[in-house]
Amino acid sequence: MQYKQWLNEWLENYVKPSSKPKTYLRYYEIVTRHLYPALGSYEMTTLTPIILQRFISGLSLSGNLKTGAGLSPNSVNGIITVIRGSFKYASLMGMVNENPACNLIRPKIREREVSCFTITEQKKIEAAALNYGTCKWFGIVLCLYTGLRIGELLALEWDDIDFKNYTVTVSKTCFDGKDSTGKFTRITDSPKTHTSRRIIPIPKQLCARLYAFKRGSSSKCIISSNGKPICVRAYQRSFEALLRRLNIRHKGFHSLRHTFATRAIECGMDVKTLSEILGHKNPSVTLKRYVHSLMEHKREMMNRLGKMLMMSI
Repeated sequence: MQYKQWLNEWLENYVKPSSKPKTYLRYYEIVTRHLYPALGSYEMTTLTPIILQRFISGLSLSGNLKTGAGLSPNSVNGIITVIRGSFKYASLMGMVNENPACNLIRPKIREREVSCFTITEQKKIEAAALNYGTCKWFGIVLCLYTGLRIGELLALEWDDIDFKNYTVTVSKTCFDGKDSTGKFTRITDSPKTHTSRRIIPIPKQLCARLYAFKRGSSSKCIISSNGKPICVRAYQRSFEALLRRLNIRHKGFHSLRHTFATRAIECGMDVKTLSEILGHKNPSVTLKRYVHSLMEHKREMMNRLGKMLMMSI
């Protein structure tokens, strides 16, 4: 059997029934974009560890056909995950005698520096979003004070807000994907992980604003445009346009979540509490990924130490 035939079998009968839709779509894209063209015509039994490793090594050098630049380590690792998964089941089903993918060498991943907005930038963003006077733009402020991911924000419905107890329940997320006809659409799914299901206390000031927006809303979704839900990419583009208008250097929407985490630590919130609000598996994930101390905060802390020195002179 050719590898492309087995990939089809594996995707439809092993991945699709047991994985989240977003995972299946990501694997399908990897298979069609990278594995079909390079390895699809090989017979399963002829794909050796050397052939697979040469393919993986080549991705880092010339993965992008348009620019000639290699794929990022994260992208290469995603491809390795798909190859390993497909051959794991091929081995279990007796399609191959030995798994040629079990010892593939993964590229080393550098931890990306967390980027967040300065306090000055944050205030400019908040003022502009509030000035628009619509719940669509208020969603940006909501992220700055709750740490919601963009998919979680856009999937929120009015029933998720408890105005009596000042909480928001995160029980779903959404992403842009293809439907059964191949048309791009917004897909709602369960949260990223089990710990992503959570109840977040929200400031009373935010609740008061949200309640006012609810009274004038014609949509069950909190964030909508003309009464209709908004796709992830469309909301990202709106945010990018806002930053350009404010002359703020481009940062991804996820930087709002980083900013929330940084401000929370600066205000004295303990890491355990922050970890639960962000929906992380444990506090170590929070410390490693999101708590980024800005230079202005470092300078303030060092100046406090400096005051101790002045008192002793």
